[in-house]
Amino acid sequence: MPMRLAVLSDIHGNLTAFEAVLNDLNSVGDVDLIWCIGDYAAWGTRPAECVAKLRELHEHYGKDKFKVIGGNTDRYIITGKRPEIPAAKDEDGLQKRQSSFRQRDDLLNWALEQLSWEDYEFLAKTIGRELHTRVPGYGDVIGYHGIPGDDDSISLKPDTPQEEAEDALLDRSGKLAIGGHTHLVMDRVLGNWRVINPGSIGISFTDINYAEWALITFEGESAEVDFRKVSYDLKSVLADMETVNYPHPEWLLRFTK
Repeated sequence: MPMRLAVLSDIHGNLTAFEAVLNDLNSVGDVDLIWCIGDYAAWGTRPAECVAKLRELHEHYGKDKFKVIGGNTDRYIITGKRPEIPAAKDEDGLQKRQSSFRQRDDLLNWALEQLSWEDYEFLAKTIGRELHTRVPGYGDVIGYHGIPGDDDSISLKPDTPQEEAEDALLDRSGKLAIGGHTHLVMDRVLGNWRVINPGSIGISFTDINYAEWALITFEGESAEVDFRKVSYDLKSVLADMETVNYPHPEWLLRFTK
């Protein structure tokens, strides 16, 4: 019998897109595993609702079927840490950095303030984790956020030079690697690996009007990947910024241009 794995990533507080994907997931029939691979709350208008929905799904499907690991923005919210970025090189760079850092921190702090203790506790347990399963007849499949061992890295993009991309997987073994973080759908062969990125549910960098996820069907030695694109009501998401008193609406609006 075929084995089916659904992969969801980079929800980013976009409850409307998340619910559209869940409706699409229900439409494809039963799946054997659901992997959620990070970035659930930050940047969107409904961080708490998205985390609460994850908790609900985890309870509904059970921990053996519904697996959740955290991403870099989940870690920022939980720990208060921020990414390391090289120092500004001139006064103009400093001014841009001051503005962008203020926006970033305000948005992360606002997302944290929306969470209940139950949301925070759930999210905290996802940090620093990876996923692994052995598919009978196919082999080992791993899941992570950015790259294995580094949820911030962007070394696995569609246009990353081959050698650099292969290096990102050197200390892991398996056949299929699945990661998120870049918000870019990808299907690449890197050495002995096939590497998949399902794209982003909440903020697609290909087309913000669509929520992206992947359904992988394993049969024997083959893996068929169905990259799903689901339309949702983006206008209602943008209108929701006023309802929730979202800080820095211009930050979210830039993805629509």
